Amino acid sequence: MFAKLPRLLCFALITLAFPIYAEEPNRATPLKVMSFNIRYGAAKDGDNHWNNRKNFVAETIRVFDPDLLGLQECLDFQGQFLRDQLPGYTFHGVGREDGGQTGEFVPVMYKTERFELVDSGHYWLSETPEIAGSKSWDSSLPRMVSWVRLKDKLDSDSEPFVFTNAHFDHKGSEARHESARLMWRRHVSGKNSEAVIMTGDFNSGEDSDPYNALVKGAGQIKKGDEPLIDTYRVIHPERTEMEATFTRWVGHREGNRIDWVLHSGTFTTLSASINYTNEEGQHPSDHYPVQAVLRRTK
Repeated sequence: MFAKLPRLLCFALITLAFPIYAEEPNRATPLKVMSFNIRYGAAKDGDNHWNNRKNFVAETIRVFDPDLLGLQECLDFQGQFLRDQLPGYTFHGVGREDGGQTGEFVPVMYKTERFELVDSGHYWLSETPEIAGSKSWDSSLPRMVSWVRLKDKLDSDSEPFVFTNAHFDHKGSEARHESARLMWRRHVSGKNSEAVIMTGDFNSGEDSDPYNALVKGAGQIKKGDEPLIDTYRVIHPERTEMEATFTRWVGHREGNRIDWVLHSGTFTTLSASINYTNEEGQHPSDHYPVQAVLRRTK
């Protein structure tokens, strides 16, 4: 079904959303960031089964050519396929069930030549975050975060930054809120000197407690804390009813953005969009990829 992909269409969409920037002396090289829920590869999705769209997923990533990529609903065999298809990236992720190969990964991928790995890790979105497979609150499944601390070789004067990726529970509202609060404590509160970029499928809209916790610091902000910045809302300040990031396989657009790219104030957003790439109505996943171009400013 996806044997021949509409590369010209893909490139046209990306070019419209992301104009080419003329670099000025002494300005940091832009960072291209993508968050992509690629849909659980073992699901019985008929014509939309992973085997019928896996090349489309890889092609969609290659066209945008992200420097940083956060994936959700990625099983081990899907991660291996994308590692083979995207050889210029380092893959960092583990299965949520056991911290090994079992269950969904929320891996981060980064361009190997551009970044130097300083530190990395994983933790679970629970009251015992260091215990693999743990879950708390009203979470229906174990949920987790994978993260890396990277030094940008193209911006040698800057300090390392943290890149995190998550997938919040789809049923537990308390779990989603507490997960956001945990990520805030881990990566934002008291860490204004450290830059952070956060991607994920947060299963939450813009009016939700998780969004308010991360983008507004609601209920937990301390002196000196700076809430994270929503890249999409910077570029598209007027909210509309046609911002859904869940395709339902048919190009659905009415509803809320549940997939986000966030960053600390140490970056500025140059552009951001929802990637509507499709092949005659067929989509690479049941989520649209979301993407942004950032520049380091501090």
